[in-house]
Amino acid sequence: MNQPDRYERFVLPEHAKKLEYVADTKLENAGTYTVEREDHTLGNLVRMQLHRDPAVLFSGYRIPHPLEPRMLIKVQTIGASAGAKREGEKGPQEAFTDAVKALQGEYAELRSKMADALAVKEMEGGGGGGGSSGGGGGGGY
Repeated sequence: MNQPDRYERFVLPEHAKKLEYVADTKLENAGTYTVEREDHTLGNLVRMQLHRDPAVLFSGYRIPHPLEPRMLIKVQTIGASAGAKREGEKGPQEAFTDAVKALQGEYAELRSKMADALAVKEMEGGGGGGGSSGGGGGGGY
């Protein structure tokens, strides 16, 4: 069959780097991150989080080829890539780091709320009563 192995789409080879940054030589305060073994799910999350930052002028992502599990995220910020930093300025690397940390915080909050809701549901119902719950536990979540 002429189809890539699905395992290769998410398992990072030993020699490969998960994340790499290259500063843009044509645009000031801009750079591109290459993220291996990720797709639109993470790309859109990071792009939208970067858009929330007032110091970010542009952020976008693309998947260069649908059969290659690689994503490029481009970030351009207001300033502070190499020099004195003024109020509201940050470089692309700082903006990217802030976006990822904010997403980690949102994920932790969502996970906590989900665990709390599941605990309340288990205490209320005790697991019986039919319904359309689909059965089973939380799968370790």
